[in-house]
Order: sequence, then C-alpha cells, then structure tokens
Amino acid sequence: MPMTWQEAEVHLKAWQAADLAVSTGQSYSLGSRSLTRANIADIRQQIAYWEKKVLELQTGRRGARVMRAVPRDL
Repeated sequence: MPMTWQEAEVHLKAWQAADLAVSTGQSYSLGSRSLTRANIADIRQQIAYWEKKVLELQTGRRGARVMRAVPRDL
C-alpha cells in the first residue's frame, strides 16, 4: 500500500522530536551506568529524507525532470 503524505509527515515529526531530544543531552551517566543517545548526523539525515518525501508526496513530483534533445541540421 503506497504511503500518503500524512503518514510521511508523521515520520518527519517523529525524527524532529528525536532531534530535539538529542540536542538537550547527547549522553549522561548515573553511577556506573551510562546512556548515549543516537547520532545527531543520522537523525538530521533522516529529517532531510522525510522532508523530501513529504514534499514529493504533496506535489506529486519525484526530483528534477530531465529532458534530452538531439540537435539536427536538416
């Protein structure tokens, strides 16, 4: 079943929330235990992907349109 732009937007918002969570603290320790959150670069890459996907699904276009022409001298 094809994805709708609303579903893609839900994914985008989830990754944006993850970005906000990671920006408040990358890692912390409590006693002998420590927690390290996800890599911010990976999260930003996913945000860029989902922004593109939402735009693609809303507009119906997939990337740049490429046309090829061969000039002829008749």
